[in-house]
Amino acid sequence: MKDTLVRAQDNEHIPATFIYAGINVEREGLFTGVRGKQIAARCVMKYPGNFPYQAEWRSMIAAMEGSLRLHQHEPGSLVRLAKYLHARTGGSISSLSHLVRAGAISAIADGSERITRRLLESVPVDHNTQSDSPGPVGAEDDEADDAA
Repeated sequence: MKDTLVRAQDNEHIPATFIYAGINVEREGLFTGVRGKQIAARCVMKYPGNFPYQAEWRSMIAAMEGSLRLHQHEPGSLVRLAKYLHARTGGSISSLSHLVRAGAISAIADGSERITRRLLESVPVDHNTQSDSPGPVGAEDDEADDAA
C-alpha cells in the first residue's frame, strides 16, 4: 500500500492532490517505517481543531436539530443553546453529536420527546471533552447569547 502511495505521488502525470486523514498518523501507520518516511516527506500536516464559537457552530447545531424527529421538540431551542453546547463540548463536532444523540435517546426514553437544557445537563460528555472542560456553564450565558 505504501509503495503504491509513493508511486502515485511521484507520478507527474497524475494532476491530483492527495489528502490522507487519520489519527496519530505521524506516530503510527501511514508515516512509519522507511516507506512511511518517504510519504511523510511529501506531506504537510494540517490539524483541524475544534470549531470556534462562530456562525458555523450555530449553523451546525441548526442542521443537527433539523434532523431530529422528536414530536414535542421546539425548533430553534438547540440553536438558542449554542453557547452552552459549545462550552459543554469544547467545539468538538463528535462531542456535540454524541450529546445531541444521547439527549434525543433520553427524550424518547422518558417520553418527553424534546431536548431541553435540563435534559442535556444530565447527559455526560465524552472523556476528552470532560478533561478539557473548564467546568459548568451558567444559564446566564445562554440568556446573554439570546440577547445578541
